[in-house]
Amino acid sequence: AHIAFHAQHRHVLADAERMGAVCLLPHDPGFPAALREIPDPPLALFVLGDASLLGRPSIAVVGSRDHTPYGLAACRLVVHAAVQGGAVVVSGMARGLDAVAHAGALEASGLTIGVLGNGLGVIYPVANRKLYTRVEEQGLLLSEFPPGERPSVGSFPRRNRLISGLARVTVIVE
Repeated sequence: AHIAFHAQHRHVLADAERMGAVCLLPHDPGFPAALREIPDPPLALFVLGDASLLGRPSIAVVGSRDHTPYGLAACRLVVHAAVQGGAVVVSGMARGLDAVAHAGALEASGLTIGVLGNGLGVIYPVANRKLYTRVEEQGLLLSEFPPGERPSVGSFPRRNRLISGLARVTVIVE
């Protein structure tokens, strides 16, 4: 897609290109139609991995960072059922049940989209480094923040609207 960014944004596109990411704008065919409809739609999306996943039926599975054994079992059960039904599992790449959702989808030979609360190339939390790599290689990482941007307090609520906006159903565990 042709991207008409101002000169000061060219470095952002160059950073994305260096890491193998693509920038999608709302008028691009690959931009998820559902995200055009949410309040405060993103001006751009940076995606790394299999962008075709954005056009597939999906379910968001999110939950507590400090979960119980019951929460872990419930999350895995929902994710495995979603994968068996052919849905892409969308979550927020956070510590706790978000990580369980992504890992569970991959372990079940399913597909997953990790929506970041920071720019691509920033692994947060650091404990999710292996998961970040797995999702990049076997699924899709997505962010509205420029590559390399660190997370901030307000970035996670912004991320959450993308998670729910991408999915027809959102399951919150604990």
